[in-house]
Amino acid sequence: MKRRRIQYVCQQCGRTVPKPLGHCPQCGAWNSMVAEAAEPADPRGARAAASAAAVRLADIRDEGIDRIPLPIEEFARVLGGGIVPGSIVLIGGDPGIGKSTLLLQVALALAEREAVLYVSGEESVRQIKGRAERLGARSESGLHLMAETELDGVLRQIETLQPGLAVIDSIQTMHDAELEPAAGSITQVRQCAARLQGLAKGSGVPVFLIGHVTKDGAIAGPRVLEHLVDTVLYLEGDAQHAFRLLRAVKNRFGPTTEVGVFEMGGAGMVEVPNPSEAFLAERVVQAPGSIVSITLEGSRPLLVEIQGLTSPTAFGNPRRTANGVDFNRLLLIAAVLTRRLGLSLSDQDVFVNVVGGLQIEEPAADLAIAAALASSMRDRTIPADMAVVGEVGLSGELRAVPQLGARLREASKLGFRRVVAPRSPRLEAAPPGLELLAVRSLREALDLLLAKP
Repeated sequence: MKRRRIQYVCQQCGRTVPKPLGHCPQCGAWNSMVAEAAEPADPRGARAAASAAAVRLADIRDEGIDRIPLPIEEFARVLGGGIVPGSIVLIGGDPGIGKSTLLLQVALALAEREAVLYVSGEESVRQIKGRAERLGARSESGLHLMAETELDGVLRQIETLQPGLAVIDSIQTMHDAELEPAAGSITQVRQCAARLQGLAKGSGVPVFLIGHVTKDGAIAGPRVLEHLVDTVLYLEGDAQHAFRLLRAVKNRFGPTTEVGVFEMGGAGMVEVPNPSEAFLAERVVQAPGSIVSITLEGSRPLLVEIQGLTSPTAFGNPRRTANGVDFNRLLLIAAVLTRRLGLSLSDQDVFVNVVGGLQIEEPAADLAIAAALASSMRDRTIPADMAVVGEVGLSGELRAVPQLGARLREASKLGFRRVVAPRSPRLEAAPPGLELLAVRSLREALDLLLAKP
């Protein structure tokens, strides 16, 4: 009997090596190499490739994309307007963030008019039914539930039922009986996702996959899965807050700049049509260290409250704590305040917090962070009707931010009367009722924000 060749596969990135290694040479993970039997090459693939023929561009029929409408508008926004038939969508996120709840709500919404298949490898059908009833499922719903981990059984059910949508919860629990490795391994995940992709493209049934994440927050086997699917979505949020952000990082049928905002409640995920108003609902006005920044999540402007606090340190090394903003940006802004404006922070503990659990990545929030810290340090309040936006440079200058017009319109819609922004040759006109205060430097901006009444 001929022995099968053994290869070692990294369970984090999918790198394959012929001998065992303690350290993956591609992703750097330790003790992630697992022995698996190498699958022989399929000679039919070479013959199929040899028989394939190229098609002239002018001969290709343009049929467009006929999307399936989705009643959940925030979800449809992120997908680009609806579900594309035959597409395969991967959604990831931290454990307990609400991935299964959100996709079960999507399945229930579509099951009002057509058959939908929900496959779970982690729960029984009774457990899923109980969760569906809590989400308001109707007795006449077209939702079909299946508790199965064997991929062949799932594929047969999809071919038989021909549902309008198939949900797999989760892809790491699926197992192909033709492969030796256990469920969840890179080989199994790759093979199961590839077979589901082939079924989706051949039958036109859209497939949603739920993916587990690794310790660093990436989808397990990220390069393997992200290259196979059409759309990759991440559900983000803080477990201590109710708000959740659905963000697209890859989308072949729409933009990757849209963000959907939800609020986790007793009835599942509730859409937040006006997230800026929700983030500012509990704001305490006329409080030192509090300011409103106009940030951009994808193409959607959001108004969020940024809080800063300085306190004399009781230790030799002062603390720097950033919650919701990049820690290195906080260090940069603290250095600019100390060096360029003479604000002594060397003996102060510095804390910055973004209210609502939102994570701000763009540097347009630099001015808000600096103003919040200066307001706390000088114990002066910032006017409640004033919002700020701007990137801070190392010389203390303010740099322009993209899509300022959309930010100003959002601020005006929520009742703000003044916005401090960097002066720029491309400065856009403010909407009626909003005064735009254009400044060149951080010092000039703080003089406006912290002026004595």
